Amino acid sequence: MHDASDQSSTAGVGADPASEPDPGPDAGPGRDLHGTAFAQAPIGILVVDGAGLIREANPHLCELLGYAPGALDGRALSVLGAVAQRVCIRRWLRADGTGLDMRIRPSARRDDLQVLVVEAVDPDEVVRAEENRAALTAAGLGEWRYDYADGRVVLSRRAAHLLGHAADGPVTWGLLQAAMEGGEVARIRAQVRAALREARPFAFECRLRRARDGAAIDVEVRGQAVPASEGAARPATLVGVVEDVTTRVEAREALRAGEQRLRIATSLAALGIFDWHMLDDQAVWENERMFAIFGRSPADGAVGKREFLETLLHPEDRPGFRAAITRALREDSILSVSGRIRRSDGAWRTLDFAGRFERDAPDRLPRRLIGVVADVTERRLAEERQTLLIRELHHRVKNTLATVQAIVGSTARTASSIESFYEAFVGRIMSLAHTHSVLTEDTWQTASLRTLLANELKPYAEGALDNTAERDARIQLSGPPVDMSSEIAVPIGMAIHELTTNAAKYGALSTRDGRVAITWALEAGGPAGTLHFTWVESGGPAVSPPKRQGFGSRLLQRVLTAQVRAEVSMDYPPEGFALTMRAPLPIRNAALNPLA
Repeated sequence: MHDASDQSSTAGVGADPASEPDPGPDAGPGRDLHGTAFAQAPIGILVVDGAGLIREANPHLCELLGYAPGALDGRALSVLGAVAQRVCIRRWLRADGTGLDMRIRPSARRDDLQVLVVEAVDPDEVVRAEENRAALTAAGLGEWRYDYADGRVVLSRRAAHLLGHAADGPVTWGLLQAAMEGGEVARIRAQVRAALREARPFAFECRLRRARDGAAIDVEVRGQAVPASEGAARPATLVGVVEDVTTRVEAREALRAGEQRLRIATSLAALGIFDWHMLDDQAVWENERMFAIFGRSPADGAVGKREFLETLLHPEDRPGFRAAITRALREDSILSVSGRIRRSDGAWRTLDFAGRFERDAPDRLPRRLIGVVADVTERRLAEERQTLLIRELHHRVKNTLATVQAIVGSTARTASSIESFYEAFVGRIMSLAHTHSVLTEDTWQTASLRTLLANELKPYAEGALDNTAERDARIQLSGPPVDMSSEIAVPIGMAIHELTTNAAKYGALSTRDGRVAITWALEAGGPAGTLHFTWVESGGPAVSPPKRQGFGSRLLQRVLTAQVRAEVSMDYPPEGFALTMRAPLPIRNAALNPLA
């Protein structure tokens, strides 16, 4: 539709300044000015001379401005307000000092006189005045009108410029449809028809090609129906405004894309997002991960600061948490703090919090805290386990080096030649390596007693080591599963190696008919029970007590007693060597168990 400021009113006397009565140079103004039409006109009329003085104002104008009839005659026009030489809207002053918006239509000046036709205007017309045209154009708003009768679309100059059409060019609904992207027409038609059925205004966004240059723009269209008559099947016209929202849509799409990237990133990082409003202590949990971390459902709702600190947070962590919040507020820095919370299922979880307080202005107090939460329970447990493993590794390396040093010294003292030294030393180092391999394969947690025995005795077995039903088997192993921690697995592994080596050189395993029976059991007593271990040889050469104590004997006696705190007894009956050991088992460190 055309701009209201471009249209001329036809109501009242003097609608067209060119049709005003011409006083003429010979006719006195009194006869024309005091005519019936002047006095009874329902619109304001006044005559101004070249000096800017009001020669006469009709009664209707005096009434509009709050003056008595004739009270304006002879006064300067400036007491009312300024006037331009074209149709315009100006605010004139009433007699009581208040303002009144007037539309002023000046006639051509003749004989130093000018007639002004004046009428009051309502606020809607004021804001659509010519002076506001630039502002409306800058805002991207334009008016439109659609007539059902001929399908013609009337665009204001602003709307035509926005859509890329000539100001007075013919525009039809079909032409506008052709500029829209596929599928938009059906969607818009459905929205408008639904709004018309419900007798309500409609609004929609769509993308179309601008007629002037083919550029793609996003527009928002708002409108409503103008009824043709009461009971009509459909309205006569649709009227509304159109706005270019390309920049807004691009910003919205960019924000949506950013939010999508943020959701993907936080989802992959398993981060919960929260927004805490300080004044009313209300929290908003932005994603599902936040509820999962706290073991709550969306129906349970979020948790505010008071409930979090007083109910969920571990009592030992509350002072540090409050101090971190105070420090972040005072220094206007990032909040970074950890704490343990008890979930709704009773489990304790360790959380890392990071956030930033947002302020409305630099000197204002913050109103909200925006941040993220990560459940780091498994990571902290892994870090603690790693620390313990490193300590265990240092301890084992230290003990291993001490053991190697002892092996070197003792083997050298008992060896009769370089060859015998090499053979004994390599065998003992290999046994030590086997034991460490077993521990390493189990992440340095435990070593199976049966595995340590099998590693040493397998070369001497004839048949399966685990087949205890074969009474004539050369190696018999019998006992329940026993997993030993590294602190006792190394010395017991060394003892098994020495027992095996002695049996192969001097005992039952040195002959084809010799047998070794190893049994063990778990008995009550000690921190985690007591291992009762027996080694009995038979079928080998006749046995007698040794005349001197070698390294193997010293290890069995001293190392097992010192490192394992075991009770060891050795017997040397003629039919075969026998050893009995009772060793208390230490409590396993659950922190070193990766499955704990």
